[in-house]
Amino acid sequence: MTDGPAVDTRPTKIMYVAEATAHGGRAGYVTSQDGQIELKVAMPPQLGGDGNGTNPEQLFAAGYSSCFHNALILVGNREGYDLAGSTVAAKVGIGPNTQQGYGLAVALSVSLPVVDPDLATKLVDAAHAICPYSNATRGNIDVTILLG
Repeated sequence: MTDGPAVDTRPTKIMYVAEATAHGGRAGYVTSQDGQIELKVAMPPQLGGDGNGTNPEQLFAAGYSSCFHNALILVGNREGYDLAGSTVAAKVGIGPNTQQGYGLAVALSVSLPVVDPDLATKLVDAAHAICPYSNATRGNIDVTILLG
């Protein structure tokens, strides 16, 4: 699965806006405007924290895996396939970059037990082309997609 030539994937119309607020950065909490999210945030032990809360990487992994899975289901439905039993798991890594900052890397593990490998590759490529998270990260961070 590779990215093709650069394509403009910016929205032509905003249909929904999510709002969240961080209080205290990585040692505080996050809330959503609608009250659906109210979570303690903490640095993971690997980054020197106590791990007593969620962290931005976990939240990103949850968002990306959910969004990508929905894109995959949408593509499957458009092609006439029921992807019941499929899953998408995301691993989000963080580490220092060459610019004295930090960067992310993502690995998506896709399970499509009801389709053959060639079809699975076709569906995953199509989902990667339409997923908003894939479009937002394309060219900015390494995203690896594994079929299993």
